[in-house]
Amino acid sequence: MLRVVESFSGIGSQVKALKNIGVEHEIVATIDWDINAIIAYDIIHNGKPNLQEYKTLSKNELVEILKKYKLSSNGKEPLTLSGLKRMSKIELEHLLAAIKRSKNLTSITEVKGSDLPKEIDLFTYSFPCQDLSIAGAWHGNNSGIDRNANNRSGMLWEVERILFERRNSKLELPKFLLMENVSNILSNTHKKNFNEWKSILEEMGYFNVVYTLNAQDFGIPQKRKRVYMLSIQYKNENVKKILEEYINNNNLNDGFYRDKLNIKQKKIDEILRIDYDKNDIYREEANNSQPNNTPSRIKIYEENDRIYDGNNKFIDIISTITTKQDRNPNSGVIDYNSGIIDKCRFRYLTPRECFMLMGFDEKDFQILVDNDFYIGKNKNFFVYSKLYKLAGNSIVVNVLEYIFKQVEYINDNILN
Repeated sequence: MLRVVESFSGIGSQVKALKNIGVEHEIVATIDWDINAIIAYDIIHNGKPNLQEYKTLSKNELVEILKKYKLSSNGKEPLTLSGLKRMSKIELEHLLAAIKRSKNLTSITEVKGSDLPKEIDLFTYSFPCQDLSIAGAWHGNNSGIDRNANNRSGMLWEVERILFERRNSKLELPKFLLMENVSNILSNTHKKNFNEWKSILEEMGYFNVVYTLNAQDFGIPQKRKRVYMLSIQYKNENVKKILEEYINNNNLNDGFYRDKLNIKQKKIDEILRIDYDKNDIYREEANNSQPNNTPSRIKIYEENDRIYDGNNKFIDIISTITTKQDRNPNSGVIDYNSGIIDKCRFRYLTPRECFMLMGFDEKDFQILVDNDFYIGKNKNFFVYSKLYKLAGNSIVVNVLEYIFKQVEYINDNILN
């Protein structure tokens, strides 16, 4: 049984991967302050919430309970008390239910080492990438994970603080740590800070394995290269040598080794939902993903990959799923004519397709939209912009599956 803490948990790609490969586990805590991710995680992994116990509470009472948590409505800055009060009662009910059911400790800045359970086998952390990404550098932001930068990617050092607090309190450190972030963390700009972090972990008694893995090598037709660092706590030098030998023989960076895994490759036409005549929902989603006919959108069509030509030609691998599709560059476009006046004759990927390109099952997305709710007059909570962002900020489940298979083997055969 792996006792797992998912920090920066998002929509729960980590727990999804563990479920997929049948690893016995318990999520003992999640950590995320984004209210959209908190509610989505809860619905995807815990199902429809029972809000009856919250119906007896007034809106003011719900606000009083929730104001003790440090939350965010956009993942960038804290939600103010006035912002919390502006939320509808149904949003507050869903949020409180989600926090409770997912054991969410909300903002990592508020979490102390002693707040976490005594026994933790696996601690995952996928801290924000905005200040590390190449896109951020284009805008003059090179602060990255500098511990004095006071930025979003600097949340990495909150993980350090939590680990130090546990060690200083004589609490056990997690057996495994798993980091995920953009590949730019290994660039010359950020290498010094990343090496500092690795050295700190080594001083704590961890053996670090750094993988640079692309989703397209793990069965998903998406170019998405990310850095993963698996840190394994070892008791003595003999165990360390066994770990080194195991990784040398089972290195996921090695293409020859990956070939031996016989990973089944999904094709893009298995993911695209283009059976419009057979499924009204797919047609509606396609229509909602069709932009207005403007010069900027025509430019998007001309300058991005054509994923599907409307007949029978598909691209093999799409570009990286980001938090937006109505942008240039984006993941690609699909020829599509709904007949709606003033609309472009193409569409973007739908949120459903984006979730599936991140390794989630269609039923995961469907349970989310089936349990969507109105927060105002004709306004749903899960608008498309939120769904795109939730997918774009996630981790490809299929990649995590192969890392977690190694975690399971090491835990059962080397550490125990």
